[in-house]
Amino acid sequence: MADAVAIWKETLPQVMNSVTGRGVWAALNAVRPIILDENTLVLGLASSDNELAGHLRLPQTSRIIETFAGRVSNLPIRVRIIDGVTPEDYERAKRRDVERRRLQDAEFSKMRAELEARTSWDTIYEQISRKFAAMPNKSLAQNRARFYDEVVSVVADAHQSMSDTDDMNERNFARCIERIAQYSDIPSTLVAVDVLRRAGEI
Repeated sequence: MADAVAIWKETLPQVMNSVTGRGVWAALNAVRPIILDENTLVLGLASSDNELAGHLRLPQTSRIIETFAGRVSNLPIRVRIIDGVTPEDYERAKRRDVERRRLQDAEFSKMRAELEARTSWDTIYEQISRKFAAMPNKSLAQNRARFYDEVVSVVADAHQSMSDTDDMNERNFARCIERIAQYSDIPSTLVAVDVLRRAGEI
């Protein structure tokens, strides 16, 4: 199987004939083939030539390189431009890729958890509102007491079922407590005490 150096040796003249611009030509002359990793042709630039990388990463230039390299190798080539010109530089780039994906996955998981928590608390918040709207004779203390007892249990159960205690979750929890306090004419701190007591936290 052809290696990166052999593929690039045949590909470069064809690419040079297909592009224009002094910057692109300078970049093509400066780039060095590093490795053919499966179907990815890895090309590198020395640190002194890093400013030329943008010319090679342009979609139009990348497509031209991939087209000619694909014809030379008879493979569906993808091209990747990295900083550095050695296999060790490519290994470092791959490790950065892994770390970047790990951070992205962690951020995505955090965003998904926040969304799920927000959605869950939004559901509880709306449930409190619907129960209050459906309550007959809202001016009667005994009816407000029954409403209060029911929704405090609902919020306590929801709080127990949610393992995450991040800032977003706590803010949405507090929002539901404030809503109960508003509807029941009871200070929010006292509502929180009742909710936490039923949740087994105090």
